[in-house]
Amino acid sequence: MTTAQIPLTASTNQRSYEVDVIRMAALIGICMVNIPFLAFPMEAMWTPAETGLNKAAVFFIEAFFQLKFFLLFSFIFGWGMAIQQKSAERKGHSFSQRYLRRTAGLLLLGLAHASLVFHGDILVLYGVMGGLLWFARNASARTLMKIAGWMMPLSMLFLALIGIAIDMVESSPELMPAAQYSLGGGFVESVLARVEAWPSTFIGLVFLQGPLVFAAFAAGLAAGRSNFFKQGNAGFQRLERLVPWLLVIAIPLNILFAMVMGDLLPSDSDWLALIAFIGIGIGAPALSAVYLYGLVRLGRAINLPQVLVLAGQNSLSSYVLQGVLGGFVFAGYGLGLFDQLGQFALLGVAFIIALIAMLMVGCYAKVFGRGPLEPVLRKIAGN
Repeated sequence: MTTAQIPLTASTNQRSYEVDVIRMAALIGICMVNIPFLAFPMEAMWTPAETGLNKAAVFFIEAFFQLKFFLLFSFIFGWGMAIQQKSAERKGHSFSQRYLRRTAGLLLLGLAHASLVFHGDILVLYGVMGGLLWFARNASARTLMKIAGWMMPLSMLFLALIGIAIDMVESSPELMPAAQYSLGGGFVESVLARVEAWPSTFIGLVFLQGPLVFAAFAAGLAAGRSNFFKQGNAGFQRLERLVPWLLVIAIPLNILFAMVMGDLLPSDSDWLALIAFIGIGIGAPALSAVYLYGLVRLGRAINLPQVLVLAGQNSLSSYVLQGVLGGFVFAGYGLGLFDQLGQFALLGVAFIIALIAMLMVGCYAKVFGRGPLEPVLRKIAGN
C-alpha cells in the first residue's frame, strides 16, 4: 500500500536512488497481495485453495509477500518525514502545517480510493498513523527505534485478538453478515460493494497492520535522521550484520504463517495455528528488514530504466492505478473475470497489472514531470 508522493518525498536533489528502487519493488509486492481481494468474493479469501498449484500460490504469497512490502513503503514514509523536516527547517518554512495538511490529504484521497477503487485501501491508515507520528517528530533516533520495538508486542496482541475473532466467526458463521453487493458487478454495484466492505476491512487493517505501520514509520524517521542510505552508514552496516539472524527468525515464522493461512497444519493443532498467526508480528518485520537490505544493495548495483524509477517516485499514482486496472480486469464494467481465475493464474495477472501501471505512470511523469495524483496531494499540502 503506498508512499512515493504518498508520504513525504524529498526534493529532486535530495533523492536517493535506492529509495526509488525500494518503492518500485514494493509496488510489485503490494499488487501481488492486493489483486486477489479484487478478484474474489470476500468469503472466498478465507476458503483454502483446492488444487496443488493454487495452494502453492497462496503459500508463496503468504510466506514471502503478505505483510512485508507495505512495511517497506511505511519505512520510506518515515524517512520522507525526516527529509521534509530538514528541508523545511533549512528553508524557514512551517513543517508542521504542511505535514498535517498532507496527512489530511491522504485521508481524503484514501476515502475516495476505498469507495471508488479498492476497499483494502491503506491511505486512510497512513493518514491516521502519520498524524500520530507527528507527535514523535522531534524524538531522537534511539527513542524512535525503541518506539518501533514496542510496537512488536502490541502487534502480537492485536493479532491474537484477530485470531480469536476469526475463530468465533468460524464457530458461528451467522456473525458474518452476507454481502448485499458484488465487486464483480457493474460500476455502481462495485462502488456499493466497496462502501459496504470498507468499514470492517479498515478495522481489520488497524488491528492487522496498524502497529506494524507505526513501527516502520518510526524506524524510517530514525533512518532519515541518521542518513541511513548514505554509503558507509553505521545503521546500514548494523543491518548487514543482522541479516543472517533475521533470516533465522523470519523464515520459520513466515512459513508457519503461510501454513496457517493455507490450512496446511493438522486440524487438531489450534494452539500451534494461533502461535503461528501471532508470530507474524515478528516474522513480517524481520523479513521486510532483509528485503530492505537486499533492495539497497540492488539499487547500488544496477541501473533501472528511467520510466520505472519515475513510477517509484510517483507511487501514489502507481498504487491507485493498480486498483483501477484491477477493477477493469475483474469487475462487470470491464473484462468481467471476477471469481473466474485461480490463485496461481493471479500471480501472473498481478505482476502484469503492476508492470503496466508503473509503465503508464512512468511515461506520464516523463512527459508531465509528475504522476497525475501527486500534484493533487501537493496542492492540498500547500506546496
